Formats: sequence, structure tokens, C-alpha cells
Amino acid sequence: MEITVRKFDLLRELLLMQGVVERKTTIPILSNILAESSGENRLRLVATDLDLAIETSCPAKVKKSGGCAIPARKLLDYVRLLPDADITLKLMENHWVQIRCGRANTRMVGMAKENYPALPAFPAGRVAQIPVAPLRQMIRRTIFAISNEESRYTLNGALVVLRPDGLTLVATDGHRLAHVENNHVAIPGADAESRNLVPKKAMVELQEMLEAAPEGASAEFGRDETHLFFRIPGPEGQPRVLSARQLTGQFPNYEAVLPKENQRAVSIRSEEVGAAIRRVAQFADERSHAIRLRLEPDKIVLTSSSSESGESDEELEAPYQGEPMVIGFNSQYLLEFLQAAQSEEVVLRLKDEQSAGELQPKDGEEYRYRYVVMPMRI
Repeated sequence: MEITVRKFDLLRELLLMQGVVERKTTIPILSNILAESSGENRLRLVATDLDLAIETSCPAKVKKSGGCAIPARKLLDYVRLLPDADITLKLMENHWVQIRCGRANTRMVGMAKENYPALPAFPAGRVAQIPVAPLRQMIRRTIFAISNEESRYTLNGALVVLRPDGLTLVATDGHRLAHVENNHVAIPGADAESRNLVPKKAMVELQEMLEAAPEGASAEFGRDETHLFFRIPGPEGQPRVLSARQLTGQFPNYEAVLPKENQRAVSIRSEEVGAAIRRVAQFADERSHAIRLRLEPDKIVLTSSSSESGESDEELEAPYQGEPMVIGFNSQYLLEFLQAAQSEEVVLRLKDEQSAGELQPKDGEEYRYRYVVMPMRI
């Protein structure tokens, strides 16, 4: 193998792949990326941890075809430091790789490409075409609610429901649930209804790939018995493929969790209440992050207290006319919703002190975004 690439092109793809590469692994080949060319004037790059894989490419001048597995982190760190010029990669004896850029000349220890794991193939059958813009927006509104607890296996991912005329994303960690639905987007190639459990790590990488996709583009979605596949155009239109081993098991019945009788409603300004929550939360318990919301006519009072740090309260004007009530919430959960919603005003709907609260953006939009938070006893 002997190829020449622009530093910018190579660095962009290496940055994209770092989230997949295993740094602490008992299988040394997984800390490498596979770099190979076959004379098509492109350098193919692959990274995998056996559960998740990214395949991408960048333009290259191919002098000699071939390939090698190269340490991913070391290659990224070195390429970052090189001047903005063309980089030549050349495969030497014993799988060493020579890297030349300007006056810099380096040799790195690589591994045989034959030892690199084979990737699952993108399904040849029918694929669904998901518009990038709504999918990107919906992931941003749900990804933060995915559970990080490994013991709750089916909660370690988001439920993606595809229909010919709509798309739904749901994520929960058992304490809060983010649900966003768009019934105004056509998805050519989708079945009557397809439910897919996408692991959190795959959602993180998918979000990053969608951010780099051209405006107006669509992502191709396919699946086989064990894997989910997303094929997304990159900045220059070249396809990038993300494959992920799908989670097995039953996702919770989220429809039963969505509140139906939250009659007490109050509209609050996102920026104002977010700033107040951040101030009051400075004096909340460091483990629970719990704060109280006291609703009274025409106002909401936020309070917190901790035996170690002190106490705080802040009053906000709000058009509330219901019965007075006090309810506790995790302040971090509220702030994460406000950041994801990006709405000038949000509506808080409550039933009573013991029932889950629901937050929604007040702005009228094509997405129906519902965020359910369980109350805390304080």
C-alpha cells in the first residue's frame, strides 16, 4: 500500500471514528483502525469494537493498493500535529507503516489487515429512507435520557419506531422518559411499523454522523437478524456506514407511562427557570440533586436545602391558578430537558405530589415532545 491524502480529509475521518475504537481491550487488534485502498482513489477506513462499527473513506491518490491495521489513537495524535500538507502512507515490511508529510518522516508499528474482524454487510434488501434533519433533532431530544446502568440492559438504548408516515423515538432510565413523535415525515421503504432498539453508544455515533451530513440528505436504514445499519452521506457526499448489534429484550411499555390526567398546568420561561434551577441546585443534596417546586397562585417557588451547604429559595412569576402544591424533582433532569427542548417557554403539567410530572415545549411545532419525570420525596 502506498497512498497520499490531504491532512484535513484524513483527520476529519479519524476524529469521527475514535468513539468506536476500544482503548482498553484484551483484543489488541480492536485498538487499531483498518486502512486500505483498492485503486479507486479512496482510502477506506474501518473501526470496530465487535458490537459497533464505522466504515468511511476519504479521497486519496493511490500509487499501490493494499492495507494495514494502524493504532487508532497514536495515528490521530500524530496526524493532528502534522503541518497542513499532503500525507503519504506506505506499508513497509512486518506491517510497519511509514508516514511522510513535508519534512516529517515517521514509522509506526501496525498489524496485518487479515487479522482485522470482518464487518457485517449492509442488507441487500429493502431499506428505509429517513430524512436527516428530523432524525438529528429527535435524537438530541431523547439521547440524554438513556440509562447508563449496565444491569438494565433493555434501557441501555433508545427505541426507534419507523412507520411509512412517521417516526417515534423513546428513551428512559426508569426515573424519566423522553418521548418525541413526528407524524409529518414520510419514510419511503419503511414497513407498516418497525421497532428497533439502538444501543446508546450507537446513538452517540449516529448523532455525530448526522451533524456532518449535508442539509436535505436522507439516511438509509436497514437491518438483519442481529444488526442495525445506517448509511449516511458525509460532507462530500461519500457514504459512511454505521453498524450496531441490536439490543435484545422487551423495551418497557412506554405508552402506559405517559400521563393522561395531569390537569394542573403552568407555563414557564425556559431561560428564567433554568437560571433559577441552577442557582437553587447549588444548595441541593449532592447525591440526589433534589429541589422542591411550590406552586401557588401566579407564582412558583423553587427551594433546596442541605445540611452541608445551606439552603436557597427563589420565586418566579407564573400564570398558575390551580390548587397550591409542593413536588420534588431531580434538578439535573429538569435542566437536561430545558437544554434539549430549546424552546422559549415550556409547560409543566402535574396531577399531584406523588404522580409523575410532564414537561412539553409550548412552541407549536411538527414534533410532539413529551418529557416525563418521576417525583422525589424530600
